[in-house]
Amino acid sequence: MINAAGWRLGSDRTLALEPWCLMGILNVTPDSFSDGGIHFDPAHAVNSGVEMMRQGARVLDIGGESTRPGAAAVAIEEQIRRVVPVIEGLRRHPETRQIVVTIDTTRAAVAEAAFEAGADAVNDVSAGTDDSEMFPLVAAGDRGLILMHRLRRPEQDSFSDRYEENPVYADVVNDVRRWLAGRVSEAMQAGIHQDSIAVDPGLGFGKSVDQNHRLLQGLPALISDGRPVLVGASRKSFLGAVTGISEPQDRDPESMVAAVEAWRSGARFFRVHNVEVHRRGLLVAAAVASTRGS
Repeated sequence: MINAAGWRLGSDRTLALEPWCLMGILNVTPDSFSDGGIHFDPAHAVNSGVEMMRQGARVLDIGGESTRPGAAAVAIEEQIRRVVPVIEGLRRHPETRQIVVTIDTTRAAVAEAAFEAGADAVNDVSAGTDDSEMFPLVAAGDRGLILMHRLRRPEQDSFSDRYEENPVYADVVNDVRRWLAGRVSEAMQAGIHQDSIAVDPGLGFGKSVDQNHRLLQGLPALISDGRPVLVGASRKSFLGAVTGISEPQDRDPESMVAAVEAWRSGARFFRVHNVEVHRRGLLVAAAVASTRGS
């Protein structure tokens, strides 16, 4: 039986996801769509991670390669150079020694170096399709794994509100659900424990504005499969398309509302830039929900 209320990170560690779990985004890149360059200095990145934890993050997601539309691939050696000092710094800091750390990469060699530095799991936006060594690596180390849906690689993609022709799906919710189920099956065949696998519908990755909205509305279908679902709507262009806010850094209110709606649909795992705003919004939503129950 799959445990959707927890994400297994090893034989002796499970991350509880109730009532929610916030993953703070820590991109050690110069070109990420929202926070590019902000955390490029390792010491600053560690301090930012500590502050996110104080605000309520229970996971920190460290990435050394931007996955924004149009981003170019970053060499494995450069990704390792960027992320390892940050992970090591987080592990040395007394406040973040025990926090869950994920490595945002599609390359097994980067994940392996991150594991050696102290990371607990991989957040793979390619769901293991970029590197055939990823699943065996995760299985051998008995680590956690997040599998995300994307329609195309970042360098071939566009922001949700800028497609000349919208991406084609028969039904975006069912198509994403079936594709992720196939990747989960492949991961389990490689030896990864079923409770160690979380899935991410990939909001903003190869989806139009309307398709992203449909995926948010259709989250109960993904959640019904019983495994943790990571929702990453934070600051994305499909939110700005609704409100007219062009700067990603100014979309925190929209991001929080999207997370609250996802939480009401049953999601419990959220990848966010502004931890404090999301925590406060979810606290209010939970308080309202508790009065309904009484």
